[in-house]
Amino acid sequence: MKHDIKEEIEIPSGIQCEVAARMLKCKKDAHELSREITSTKITVKIEGNKIIFHCPKGNKAQYKIVMSYLKHIANMFRGLEKKFVYKLQAANVHFPMTLKVVGEHLEINNFLGEKVPRKARILPHVTVEIKGQEITVSSHDKESAGHTVSNIEKATRIKNRDRRIFQDGIYLVSRPEESK
Repeated sequence: MKHDIKEEIEIPSGIQCEVAARMLKCKKDAHELSREITSTKITVKIEGNKIIFHCPKGNKAQYKIVMSYLKHIANMFRGLEKKFVYKLQAANVHFPMTLKVVGEHLEINNFLGEKVPRKARILPHVTVEIKGQEITVSSHDKESAGHTVSNIEKATRIKNRDRRIFQDGIYLVSRPEESK
């Protein structure tokens, strides 16, 4: 059954938004985040201090897409206000691993005694800090920060060994609190 779907989200004070060529750009001070609106059936426009999503003959699938965009935009607004911070912990039982940031990669040396270092890609606009065995990943873009955390965890994934015995790796300890 087709329905007229019209949802809106209010733009917080101090944030400027614009829509150009299916790209939504939000800016506050020196920080700018953007999101491409890929669905061609959904139109986006800004009226006053609200972003309005409209789908004239939408179904349940388009409604889900619109609601996903609203949540992504809410995360963009939260990111412009405050950085998203993830904390990871490096655990090593057998061999002491060393961590260092080299360019756009996190280099993990001596993981399980391996001679070749493992590398995890750090996405643009993401800051990675290492203090001992604790890694802090922060960014204004929640998706980039989460993707970087995933890359770091995947870099230390162990294959063909018993995970109960070989517990070495880098694991997520805390993530940003969700707004209620």
